[in-house]
Amino acid sequence: MASNVSGARGGSPVSRKPFAAGWTLFAACLMIFGGAMAIFQGIGGIVNDERYVITGNYVYKFDTTGWGWLHLILGIVIVLAGVALFTGAMWARVLGVIVAGLNMIANFLWLPYYPFWAVVLIAVDIAVIWALTAGTHRQEVGT
Repeated sequence: MASNVSGARGGSPVSRKPFAAGWTLFAACLMIFGGAMAIFQGIGGIVNDERYVITGNYVYKFDTTGWGWLHLILGIVIVLAGVALFTGAMWARVLGVIVAGLNMIANFLWLPYYPFWAVVLIAVDIAVIWALTAGTHRQEVGT
Protein backbone atom coordinates (compact mmCIF):
# COMPACT_ATOMS: atom_id res chain seq x y z
CA MET A 1 0.00 0.00 0.00
CA ALA A 2 1.26 3.47 -0.79
CA SER A 3 2.26 5.91 1.90
CA ASN A 4 3.46 9.46 1.90
CA VAL A 5 7.13 9.81 2.75
CA SER A 6 8.32 13.20 3.97
CA GLY A 7 11.31 13.12 1.58
CA ALA A 8 9.11 12.76 -1.51
CA ARG A 9 8.73 15.74 -3.83
CA GLY A 10 5.41 17.49 -3.70
CA GLY A 11 4.01 14.91 -1.33
CA SER A 12 3.66 12.34 -4.13
CA PRO A 13 2.94 8.89 -2.75
CA VAL A 14 5.73 6.35 -2.86
CA SER A 15 6.02 2.70 -2.02
CA ARG A 16 9.04 0.91 -0.67
CA LYS A 17 10.23 -2.38 -2.08
CA PRO A 18 9.98 -5.14 0.52
CA PHE A 19 13.34 -6.66 -0.39
CA ALA A 20 16.70 -5.20 -1.29
CA ALA A 21 17.51 -4.51 -4.92
CA GLY A 22 20.27 -3.20 -7.14
CA TRP A 23 23.19 -1.60 -5.37
CA THR A 24 22.01 -2.85 -1.99
CA LEU A 25 22.35 -6.45 -3.18
CA PHE A 26 25.78 -5.60 -4.57
CA ALA A 27 26.80 -4.13 -1.21
CA ALA A 28 25.41 -7.14 0.67
CA CYS A 29 27.43 -9.57 -1.46
CA LEU A 30 30.59 -7.47 -1.07
CA MET A 31 30.05 -7.26 2.69
CA ILE A 32 29.65 -11.02 3.00
CA PHE A 33 32.81 -11.52 0.93
CA GLY A 34 34.80 -8.84 2.76
CA GLY A 35 33.58 -10.03 6.16
CA ALA A 36 34.59 -13.60 5.38
CA MET A 37 38.04 -12.40 4.34
CA ALA A 38 38.32 -10.41 7.60
CA ILE A 39 37.35 -13.56 9.54
CA PHE A 40 40.11 -15.54 7.81
CA GLN A 41 42.52 -12.67 8.38
CA GLY A 42 41.60 -12.66 12.07
CA ILE A 43 41.98 -16.42 12.44
CA GLY A 44 45.41 -16.18 10.82
CA GLY A 45 46.46 -13.48 13.26
CA ILE A 46 45.22 -15.45 16.28
CA VAL A 47 46.56 -18.90 15.35
CA ASN A 48 50.00 -18.03 13.97
CA ASP A 49 51.02 -14.50 14.82
CA GLU A 50 54.70 -15.06 13.96
CA ARG A 51 53.67 -15.49 10.32
CA TYR A 52 53.10 -11.76 9.85
CA VAL A 53 56.11 -9.61 9.04
CA ILE A 54 56.08 -5.87 9.61
CA THR A 55 57.37 -3.96 6.58
CA GLY A 56 59.74 -1.21 7.68
CA ASN A 57 59.17 1.30 10.44
CA TYR A 58 55.50 2.09 10.74
CA VAL A 59 53.91 4.50 13.19
CA TYR A 60 51.19 2.04 14.27
CA LYS A 61 52.75 -1.08 15.82
CA PHE A 62 50.33 -3.50 17.49
CA ASP A 63 50.29 -7.10 18.65
CA THR A 64 49.07 -9.31 15.78
CA THR A 65 47.05 -11.53 18.14
CA GLY A 66 45.07 -8.48 19.23
CA TRP A 67 44.62 -7.49 15.59
CA GLY A 68 43.46 -11.03 14.88
CA TRP A 69 40.68 -10.76 17.46
CA LEU A 70 39.70 -7.33 16.16
CA HIS A 71 39.46 -8.57 12.56
CA LEU A 72 37.60 -11.72 13.62
CA ILE A 73 34.93 -9.85 15.58
CA LEU A 74 34.60 -7.10 12.96
CA GLY A 75 34.37 -9.72 10.20
CA ILE A 76 31.52 -11.54 11.97
CA VAL A 77 29.60 -8.27 12.41
CA ILE A 78 30.18 -7.37 8.74
CA VAL A 79 28.88 -10.76 7.53
CA LEU A 80 25.79 -10.46 9.75
CA ALA A 81 25.15 -6.91 8.51
CA GLY A 82 25.56 -8.11 4.91
CA VAL A 83 23.00 -10.86 5.45
CA ALA A 84 20.62 -8.34 7.08
CA LEU A 85 20.89 -6.14 3.98
CA PHE A 86 18.93 -8.74 2.01
CA THR A 87 15.82 -7.62 3.94
CA GLY A 88 16.20 -4.07 2.64
CA ALA A 89 15.89 -2.59 6.15
CA MET A 90 17.20 0.93 6.66
CA TRP A 91 18.92 -0.02 9.93
CA ALA A 92 20.92 -2.65 8.01
CA ARG A 93 22.09 0.01 5.53
CA VAL A 94 23.17 2.32 8.35
CA LEU A 95 24.93 -0.53 10.17
CA GLY A 96 26.59 -1.52 6.88
CA VAL A 97 28.02 1.97 6.37
CA ILE A 98 29.27 2.09 9.97
CA VAL A 99 30.98 -1.31 9.95
CA ALA A 100 32.45 -0.75 6.47
CA GLY A 101 33.96 2.51 7.74
CA LEU A 102 35.38 0.77 10.81
CA ASN A 103 36.80 -1.97 8.60
CA MET A 104 38.46 0.66 6.39
CA ILE A 105 40.18 2.12 9.46
CA ALA A 106 41.22 -1.33 10.69
CA ASN A 107 42.67 -2.24 7.28
CA PHE A 108 44.49 1.09 7.04
CA LEU A 109 46.20 0.28 10.33
CA TRP A 110 46.85 -3.27 9.02
CA LEU A 111 48.93 -1.90 6.09
CA PRO A 112 52.38 -2.83 7.47
CA TYR A 113 51.41 -6.49 7.84
CA TYR A 114 49.78 -7.16 4.45
CA PRO A 115 49.89 -3.99 2.32
CA PHE A 116 48.34 -5.31 -0.89
CA TRP A 117 45.55 -7.19 0.87
CA ALA A 118 44.75 -4.21 3.11
CA VAL A 119 44.44 -1.92 0.06
CA VAL A 120 42.12 -4.43 -1.66
CA LEU A 121 39.83 -4.60 1.39
CA ILE A 122 39.84 -0.80 1.72
CA ALA A 123 38.67 -0.61 -1.91
CA VAL A 124 35.93 -3.17 -1.19
CA ASP A 125 34.77 -1.09 1.80
CA ILE A 126 34.70 2.07 -0.32
CA ALA A 127 32.52 0.26 -2.88
CA VAL A 128 30.20 -0.95 -0.09
CA ILE A 129 29.77 2.53 1.36
CA TRP A 130 29.11 3.99 -2.08
CA ALA A 131 26.60 1.28 -2.94
CA LEU A 132 24.71 1.76 0.33
CA THR A 133 24.53 5.52 0.00
CA ALA A 134 24.07 5.79 -3.79
CA GLY A 135 20.32 6.20 -3.82
CA THR A 136 16.98 5.25 -2.47
CA HIS A 137 14.70 2.42 -3.42
CA ARG A 138 11.50 4.37 -3.81
CA GLN A 139 9.05 4.14 -6.64
CA GLU A 140 6.31 6.60 -7.42
CA VAL A 141 2.90 5.00 -7.38
CA GLY A 142 0.85 5.70 -10.48
CA THR A 143 -2.72 6.89 -9.97
